[in-house]
Amino acid sequence: MANRWKNDLTWDDVTPEKAFLNRRQIIAGMAGVAAGAIAGPAFADKLEPNSYEDITSYNNFYEFGTGKDDPKRYAGALTTKPWSIEIDGMVDRPGTYSFDQITSGMTIEERIYRFRCVEAWSMVVPWNGFELSDLLNRVGVQSGARYVAFETAYRPDEMRGVAFPVLDWPYREGLRLDEAMHPLTIMATGLYGRPMPNQNGAPIRLVVPWKYGFKSIKSIVRITLTADQPPTSWNMSNAREYGFYSNVNPEVDHPRWSQATERRIGGGLFAKRQPTLMFNGYEREVASLYRGMDLTKFY
Repeated sequence: MANRWKNDLTWDDVTPEKAFLNRRQIIAGMAGVAAGAIAGPAFADKLEPNSYEDITSYNNFYEFGTGKDDPKRYAGALTTKPWSIEIDGMVDRPGTYSFDQITSGMTIEERIYRFRCVEAWSMVVPWNGFELSDLLNRVGVQSGARYVAFETAYRPDEMRGVAFPVLDWPYREGLRLDEAMHPLTIMATGLYGRPMPNQNGAPIRLVVPWKYGFKSIKSIVRITLTADQPPTSWNMSNAREYGFYSNVNPEVDHPRWSQATERRIGGGLFAKRQPTLMFNGYEREVASLYRGMDLTKFY
């Protein structure tokens, strides 16, 4: 059974960006400091977060274009207030919930995740958010539900990228229920103590740090509990290259490139590549979810 990290942080407790790195240096130099201010596995605490500029200027958000700088250039067109999420399917309390209703009473935690995308690049991101399990428990998961499906907003008037058939819009993702209920799986509402930038998935997105970045669906407008494995956008687009699970596994190459090493964003053009860690470094926390599974078949 996974350990559940407890935290009493609120928005007022979140460390400002300028103080963030300094505070982490102090914590790193203190022996025997109890877990508290930063939640998450120990290895992540040792990684220096990328700058706010790195995190918000090099993105994948194809609804605004396929270039890495397109989301920052064009995502400002997305209206994020008001915002609501429809929660339906196998839940006790289905309905359309406003952003304020969803976040009310949630403990907003500061977490650092080593967040990797499919092009073999990585960032370390200090997300703010709450456990997805808290939201699912609030709406009541019914017996028989085995998967959680997610859907991104589809707004052609605001999302210039959906004019192109890059994917079958709207963007869709899914998790197995036990993955969704894991304490590392969060609904992120910001980073570096600030509200979520549009290009990073405002106002609320999924973060699943042991999977490739495309699993962490942005700007969510619908969550559905279901007994059946839901369709996911990249799997629908190219099932040979993108499996449903999409766990970071350096031992299984993408059909068109190796996934054994990665390059850290922010290290410059000639940044040294480093070995990719199994489950993105969260093997101790999540490997038990896949015990007995052939991870070359269920990729």
